[in-house]
Amino acid sequence: MPRSRPRRAAEAAAAAALLLLGTACGSRLPESDFGSGTRTPVPARTDTAPIRVGIITSVTSPVGGDTFTGPRGGAKAWFDRLNARGGIDGRPVEVRECDDGGSGVGNNTCVHRLIDEDKVVALVATTALDYAGASRVSHARVPDIGGQPIGAAYDTWPHLYGIYGSLAPRNGTPGWGGKLYGGTEVYRYFKRTQGARTAAVVSYNQAASAAYARLVEQGLRAEGYKVVTEQVDFALPNFRAAAADLKQQGADLVFDAIDTHGNAQLCEAMDEVGADVIAKVTNVQNWTSTVPDDYKDAPRCRNALWATGSSRDFEDTSNPAVREFRDATKGLKTHSQWQVEGWAAAMWFTDAAKACARTTTGVTRACVDGFMNRSEHYTADGLLVPVSFERLAEPPKARRTCLSVARWQDGRGWVPQGDMNSTCFEVPQLPYSP
Repeated sequence: MPRSRPRRAAEAAAAAALLLLGTACGSRLPESDFGSGTRTPVPARTDTAPIRVGIITSVTSPVGGDTFTGPRGGAKAWFDRLNARGGIDGRPVEVRECDDGGSGVGNNTCVHRLIDEDKVVALVATTALDYAGASRVSHARVPDIGGQPIGAAYDTWPHLYGIYGSLAPRNGTPGWGGKLYGGTEVYRYFKRTQGARTAAVVSYNQAASAAYARLVEQGLRAEGYKVVTEQVDFALPNFRAAAADLKQQGADLVFDAIDTHGNAQLCEAMDEVGADVIAKVTNVQNWTSTVPDDYKDAPRCRNALWATGSSRDFEDTSNPAVREFRDATKGLKTHSQWQVEGWAAAMWFTDAAKACARTTTGVTRACVDGFMNRSEHYTADGLLVPVSFERLAEPPKARRTCLSVARWQDGRGWVPQGDMNSTCFEVPQLPYSP
């Protein structure tokens, strides 16, 4: 059976770290600041009362207002359409939003407000730069559904259900003894399907960037690649020199541990020196419709962009679930893969709430959490690579993992490369520190 990608958590965390590049994220408040109770009772509701959910997003974060809003936009679009169609068993879903400002203090404040004051049944599509309130959410036994794993929270705490699933024990310690594990399927894909043998990894001389670059290098070497490392100065990056060297060394692929602006500059430099590659590989956070603007001065490199992820290409309108998403979001100026995943997170909550509405208890935190905890091979109507939650005592040494792949083509946008449920590989699982 296809399975989701643990390494995706590392990529999401790295993307956030690279965007931040040293900016302080705020301090954490102790849980005692919110009182000693671990469970907040939710009062009984009438059958027509709204079902309240919360969405925490780092909107006004140090990395910019549009960076983390994709999942929220997708989730709200789903709930708007759901309510227009009668809600859940006749009850509308009421969305309470909270901007945590990208800080630990702000995140704890949002968690306190949504759980203790607004009495939400669940959190949905959380996208927090510093999820400092994760332990509070877990101790309150509030299900957090389909959040983006920007950090290790979704592989640390029970009652938190990240969009890509988890095999970790989730007993309060990240992963297994503080180590997370991810596969090499992306590198295997380009080796098997595109014949790539030499890969360049470009990073800054900055801690977060260098750490993620080492993780990529580890995976590439495990798959037998010749690895070319290019490190540029963060303050005064010489991308032209890096591009010239990777060209000279015959790189087939280019991976990076740099921010979006740096990627655009790298692509421009690659075009300038004539560095043609099979693929300039990016991640799910940069899988957006803004490519023509982001890479406007690098047409050759732009048309060598590939993206990999664990959800169906937002431009694959041959798929009915994608068509429904696009129809519901046609008023948005831009589209992104994170919007699809926010839409899928809201669908996941809805499926849980509908199942609970048919029980004697109704839609409660405990019932929704029970549904999520039993989730096995969930696909959000085919939008996700099948997602499961297990609690393995030992990390797996190898797994069959599947991935969604698309490449950019001017005039066509992101073009899917095969079906994500059959683009699968049995790959080793390598440890990394969150």
